[in-house]
Amino acid sequence: MTNPLVFFAPSGKRGRFPEGTSVLEAARKLGVDLDSVCGGRGICGRCQIEVGDGKFPKLGIVSATDHVTEWNAVEERYVSKRGPLGEGRRLGCQAKLCADAVIDVPPDSQVHRQVVRKSAAVRDIAIEPVVALHYVEVREPDMHDPSSDFRRLQEALEQQWGLRDITAPLESLRLLQWSLRQGKWSVTVAVRHKHEIVGIWPGLHEQGVGLAVDIGSTTIAAHLCDLASGEVLASSGVMNPQIRFGEDVMSRVSYVMMNPGGDAELTASVREAIGELAVAVTKEVGLQSNDILEMTVVANPIMHHLFLGLDPTELGGAPFALTIDGAYQTRAAHLSLPLSSGAYVYVLPCIAGHVGADTAGVVLSEGPYLRPEVSLLVDVGTNAEIVLGNRERLLACSSPTGPAFEGGQISSGQRAAPGAIERVRIDPATLEPRYKVIGSDLWSDEAGFTQDTAGTGVTGICGSGIIEAIAEMLLAGLITPDGVVDGSLAARTPRVEADGRTFRYLIREGEPRIAVTQNDVRAIQLGKAALYAGVRLLMDRYGVTTVDRITLAGAFGSHIDVKHAMILGLVPDCELDKVGSAGNAAGTGARIALLNASARREIEDVVRRIEKIETAIEPSFQAHFVGAMAIPHKTDPFPQLEAALGVTFKRGGRGESETGRGGRERRRRG
Repeated sequence: MTNPLVFFAPSGKRGRFPEGTSVLEAARKLGVDLDSVCGGRGICGRCQIEVGDGKFPKLGIVSATDHVTEWNAVEERYVSKRGPLGEGRRLGCQAKLCADAVIDVPPDSQVHRQVVRKSAAVRDIAIEPVVALHYVEVREPDMHDPSSDFRRLQEALEQQWGLRDITAPLESLRLLQWSLRQGKWSVTVAVRHKHEIVGIWPGLHEQGVGLAVDIGSTTIAAHLCDLASGEVLASSGVMNPQIRFGEDVMSRVSYVMMNPGGDAELTASVREAIGELAVAVTKEVGLQSNDILEMTVVANPIMHHLFLGLDPTELGGAPFALTIDGAYQTRAAHLSLPLSSGAYVYVLPCIAGHVGADTAGVVLSEGPYLRPEVSLLVDVGTNAEIVLGNRERLLACSSPTGPAFEGGQISSGQRAAPGAIERVRIDPATLEPRYKVIGSDLWSDEAGFTQDTAGTGVTGICGSGIIEAIAEMLLAGLITPDGVVDGSLAARTPRVEADGRTFRYLIREGEPRIAVTQNDVRAIQLGKAALYAGVRLLMDRYGVTTVDRITLAGAFGSHIDVKHAMILGLVPDCELDKVGSAGNAAGTGARIALLNASARREIEDVVRRIEKIETAIEPSFQAHFVGAMAIPHKTDPFPQLEAALGVTFKRGGRGESETGRGGRERRRRG
C-alpha cells in the first residue's frame, strides 16, 4: 500500500496518508476547513470537493480525477435524494485517495467563519477570591539558621498574612529559589483557597488573572478576568474545531465509536483551541498565558467529557450514563493547557446525561433557586436544556430539538455568519418580505443595503431568521396553524410558488434564491414541538399551568426575538415584558464560579437538589408533542400574547387581527 501525497487548496496544507484514506479524513487530520454535518455518512453533502486534473510542477504533484476512488453507491443515493453535485465534484467523505492528488475545497464547502456572539455580559459579581495574591518579605538564609527557603516563606506568610499550613506543588517550588533571590528576598505568591501556592513572582506582582471558558458544540468563548476586581479584561471566541468531526454532539460520539482513538483526537483539538484562546486573550492585555492562575469551564455533557478526556460513548444512548456528574478540578498541566505551572481548572457539575455544566452555569447566573416566582430557563440549541422552578423546587430536562434552529435541515439554512438573514418582516397587505442580514444594520428595502452587504452578500438564513420568517408567515396568513403553506395565495402574490405537491414562500430572488419551503416549516415545527413538550412536561410535574418569567439563554437564544418565539409556540404564554434573554448565561456562570469561591459550593448544592426528568420515558411527552406541532399550539391558550398583538389565534384557521388588516398595520408601525 502506498502513501499518496494530498495537497488542499486554498489552505495550502499537505500531507501523506495511506491509500484508501477518505479526503474528509485527510482534511480533518490536517485541520483543513472542510465542512461536514453528518460525520462522514454521505448524507449532508457539505463536504463536496473537486479533484485537480493535470500537472502541478510547483507542488511536485500530478493529479487526476481517477486518483481517488470511483463514484460509489452512497454518492448515487445522495444524488437521487438531494439532486446533482456541482460539476466535477465529489463527496469528500466518499472519495478515497488512490494516488497523489490536489484537492480544491470550494467556498460553499468550507466551514463558515462563525459569528461568536458570546461576549461577556455586564454583571455585578460578589468577589470572594479562589486565588489571592500576597506580597511577602522573607528572611535571608544564614549559616546559623539551616531552615529551607520554603520553610522561611511559610513563616513569612503566617506572620504577615495569617496563612497557616501552606503547601506548594513541585511546579511552584521550582521557581522559589530563583524568585527569592531575583526579588531580593521579597516575592508575590498566589495562594489558592488560603492553602496552596499556585504562582510565584520576584518582588511585587499586582495582578492575578483567571479564565472563564464556555465550550459550546459550535463555539468556544473565553473571558479573561482580574481575580481581585472581577473586571473582564478581554474576551474572545473561536469555532469549536471538533466541528470537522461532526457538526452536532451525537455525530461526534458516532465518530468516537467508529474510529478507535477518535476520542483522543477530539480531546486534543478542543484543548488546543482553548490554549490558543488563552494565548490570544492574555496577549491582548500585555500578559502571557502562563499568567493565568485559575480556569473555570462550563460545557454540555459530551463536550465536558471530551474536554476532560473521558469516553463519551455512554452518552450516545440510554440510559445516558455520565462518567462523573459532580464538580471536578484538576491541574491545568494535566490537561496540557499553557497556564501558570500551578494553575487549576474547575469544571462545574453536570445535572444529567443531557443537561450539562453549561446549564448549571445558567442556573448559577440566573438564580431561579433564590426567587419565589416560578421561572422557566431555556437554552435553545440542537438539544434544548430546560429548567423550571423557584426557591422551593427545581426541575430539569433536555429535549431533542434537532439542528433546525441552527440552520440545519433548512433548505437555505446556515449557521449565524456574515450574510445570513437573521430578521424577517412580512407586510400583511402586500405579502412582500424585507429582511436584515448579519453584518449590516440596514433592512433589505432601505437605500444602501446592496452596497452595505457587498462584502458578504446574502448567503442563506440562520436560526433566528427562519423563526421570524415562519412567525411572520402565520401573522400574514401565508401558513395555517397546522403549518401548511397556503397555496391559494399564489393567485395573489408571486411570492407563493408551487414546490412539487406543496408550496413555498420566496423571501429573496437572485443568487442564492432563498425561500421557506413546506419541509422547512415542518423541520421547525418538529423542533419547537419537542422543546414545548419538554417545557409542558416540567410544568405538569411541577403542578403549574403558567409561568411567571421566561429566560432564553445561550448565544442563539439571545438573538431570538422573544415575541416571534412565542408566536411560533416555542415557549408558553407569558407577559412579554417578563420574557427576556440572558445572553451567554452559561459563560456568566463560569465567571461567577471563577471569581467567587462560595458560588462553587452553592451551585454544587443546588445541582444535587435539582430533580431530573427523562423525557424519553414520560408517557405524556408524546401527547404534548402532538399538540405543540400546531402554531402556536393546538389547544394551549396564548391570551397575553394575543392581547399584546391585537390578534386572535384561531385553532384550525388563520391568525386574524381582531381589528382587521388595519390593526395589523398599526401594530407593525408601533
